[in-house]
Amino acid sequence: MVEYSSSTNPSHHHQGFGMEAHSIDGVSSQTDSKFYDDDGHVKRTGNLWTTSSHIITAVVGSGVLSLAWAMAQMGWVVGPAVMIFFSVVTLYTTALLADCYRCGDPISGKRNYTFMDAVQTILGRHYDTFCGVIQYSNLYGTAVGYTIAASISMMAIKKSNCFHSSGRDGPCRISSNPFMIGFGIIQIVFSQIPDFHKTWWLSIVAAVMSFAYSIIGLALGIAKVAETGTFKGSLTGIKIGSVTEAQKVWGVFQGLGDVAFAYSYSQILIEIQDTIKSPPSEAKTMKKAAKISIGVTTTFYMLCGFMGYAAFGDGAPGNLLTGFGFYDPYWLVDIANAAIVIHLVGAYQVYAQPLFAFVEKWVSKRWPKVDKEFKVPIPGFAPYNLSPFRLVWRTGFVIITTIVAMLIPFFNDILGLLGALGFWPLSVYFPVEMSIKQKKIPKWSQRWIGMQILSFVCLVVSVAAAIGSVASIVLDLQKYKPFHVDY
Repeated sequence: MVEYSSSTNPSHHHQGFGMEAHSIDGVSSQTDSKFYDDDGHVKRTGNLWTTSSHIITAVVGSGVLSLAWAMAQMGWVVGPAVMIFFSVVTLYTTALLADCYRCGDPISGKRNYTFMDAVQTILGRHYDTFCGVIQYSNLYGTAVGYTIAASISMMAIKKSNCFHSSGRDGPCRISSNPFMIGFGIIQIVFSQIPDFHKTWWLSIVAAVMSFAYSIIGLALGIAKVAETGTFKGSLTGIKIGSVTEAQKVWGVFQGLGDVAFAYSYSQILIEIQDTIKSPPSEAKTMKKAAKISIGVTTTFYMLCGFMGYAAFGDGAPGNLLTGFGFYDPYWLVDIANAAIVIHLVGAYQVYAQPLFAFVEKWVSKRWPKVDKEFKVPIPGFAPYNLSPFRLVWRTGFVIITTIVAMLIPFFNDILGLLGALGFWPLSVYFPVEMSIKQKKIPKWSQRWIGMQILSFVCLVVSVAAAIGSVASIVLDLQKYKPFHVDY
């Protein structure tokens, strides 16, 4: 039996990234503080560990697999310095952004449910359009990137088994299309999870998987170094001669973009913060979670990037676990790639849910009748609230994303470009400008000048990374046929 229910009843679901506060029977729902928060939403239950797992799921993504390649472009001097630079900048701007969740009082001030809400409230309406275009384009691009990465890992499992049975020179050409379609079907199912608050379990599973494949990649790198008895690589990375001067420059720039992508999660930080319960203040929990998760991920990044580069030197593959630097033990490489796929199923949702919520909020305001749900009984479980609009729109989103991924399956290039385009505006510019406005930092004061210099340096890094990635995409397109990618 299917019963109709209205999705505007807050007892049915959490706020899902910025839905308006509701009332029940004309009485403000915040009167019952046992079940509702100060803004009338169902009690948030996130804590330090769920927040850390959301961040780790968002940060330790497929980007970790390209770090050995990025190190090969930059070498033993610039490579580690770039990683430390991005981790310090990310930690600093995360603290600035965490304070933007509430305006005024950090405990009882007005909440900003999304990154865009914060920009609009603090900086004004003309900024939020620019922010929205950058943020949601970046979220969409990340979903495309993760579809590509997941398909490459699924192909690597099949190819690894093919090599094992027919030898390394065997005919093991595999098309990416069936794997992208398979990943898309999985995402259509998971995309029906109503909102971000209900994906906490998926984030924890994904975070565990990210550690699993990072540890395997690290262990294989250590084993490779132990086997050869030498640390490969050089102080300046790939030498001019083996590549042209232009290729060297593009490679370094694209490496910057890959590292930037590996740290990018600012665009969903406010949304993650909106799942945290209080007291203590949400900003305090977020800052602690950021220290834990960025500390852990930076350690992992350095270990994986350094050991991958030490193992392969200038020949480090673009994707450490699918570039077949490692062939044996093949079952361990398979486990690592399976962990990547499971992680990316969760990471896709962490990035897609804010975009889903933004569109659904806009549509429900414009056409309120669209905002309907039907109770579908599930034996042994609580009834599922089925929204016809959510089903159609999210399924369409996943299908279009999958088709785009099949059109442009360039793993490293896409990661670099996404990192470049999203890093400066979302991770640096907006947090810095909102902090200056919110904390009333005087113009031309030492702190103001320092923050502007940081913003300018990061802008230069972003532009350089974007140029390198675009140059690589142009080169790849010269030898590419749409929907025909063998691996």
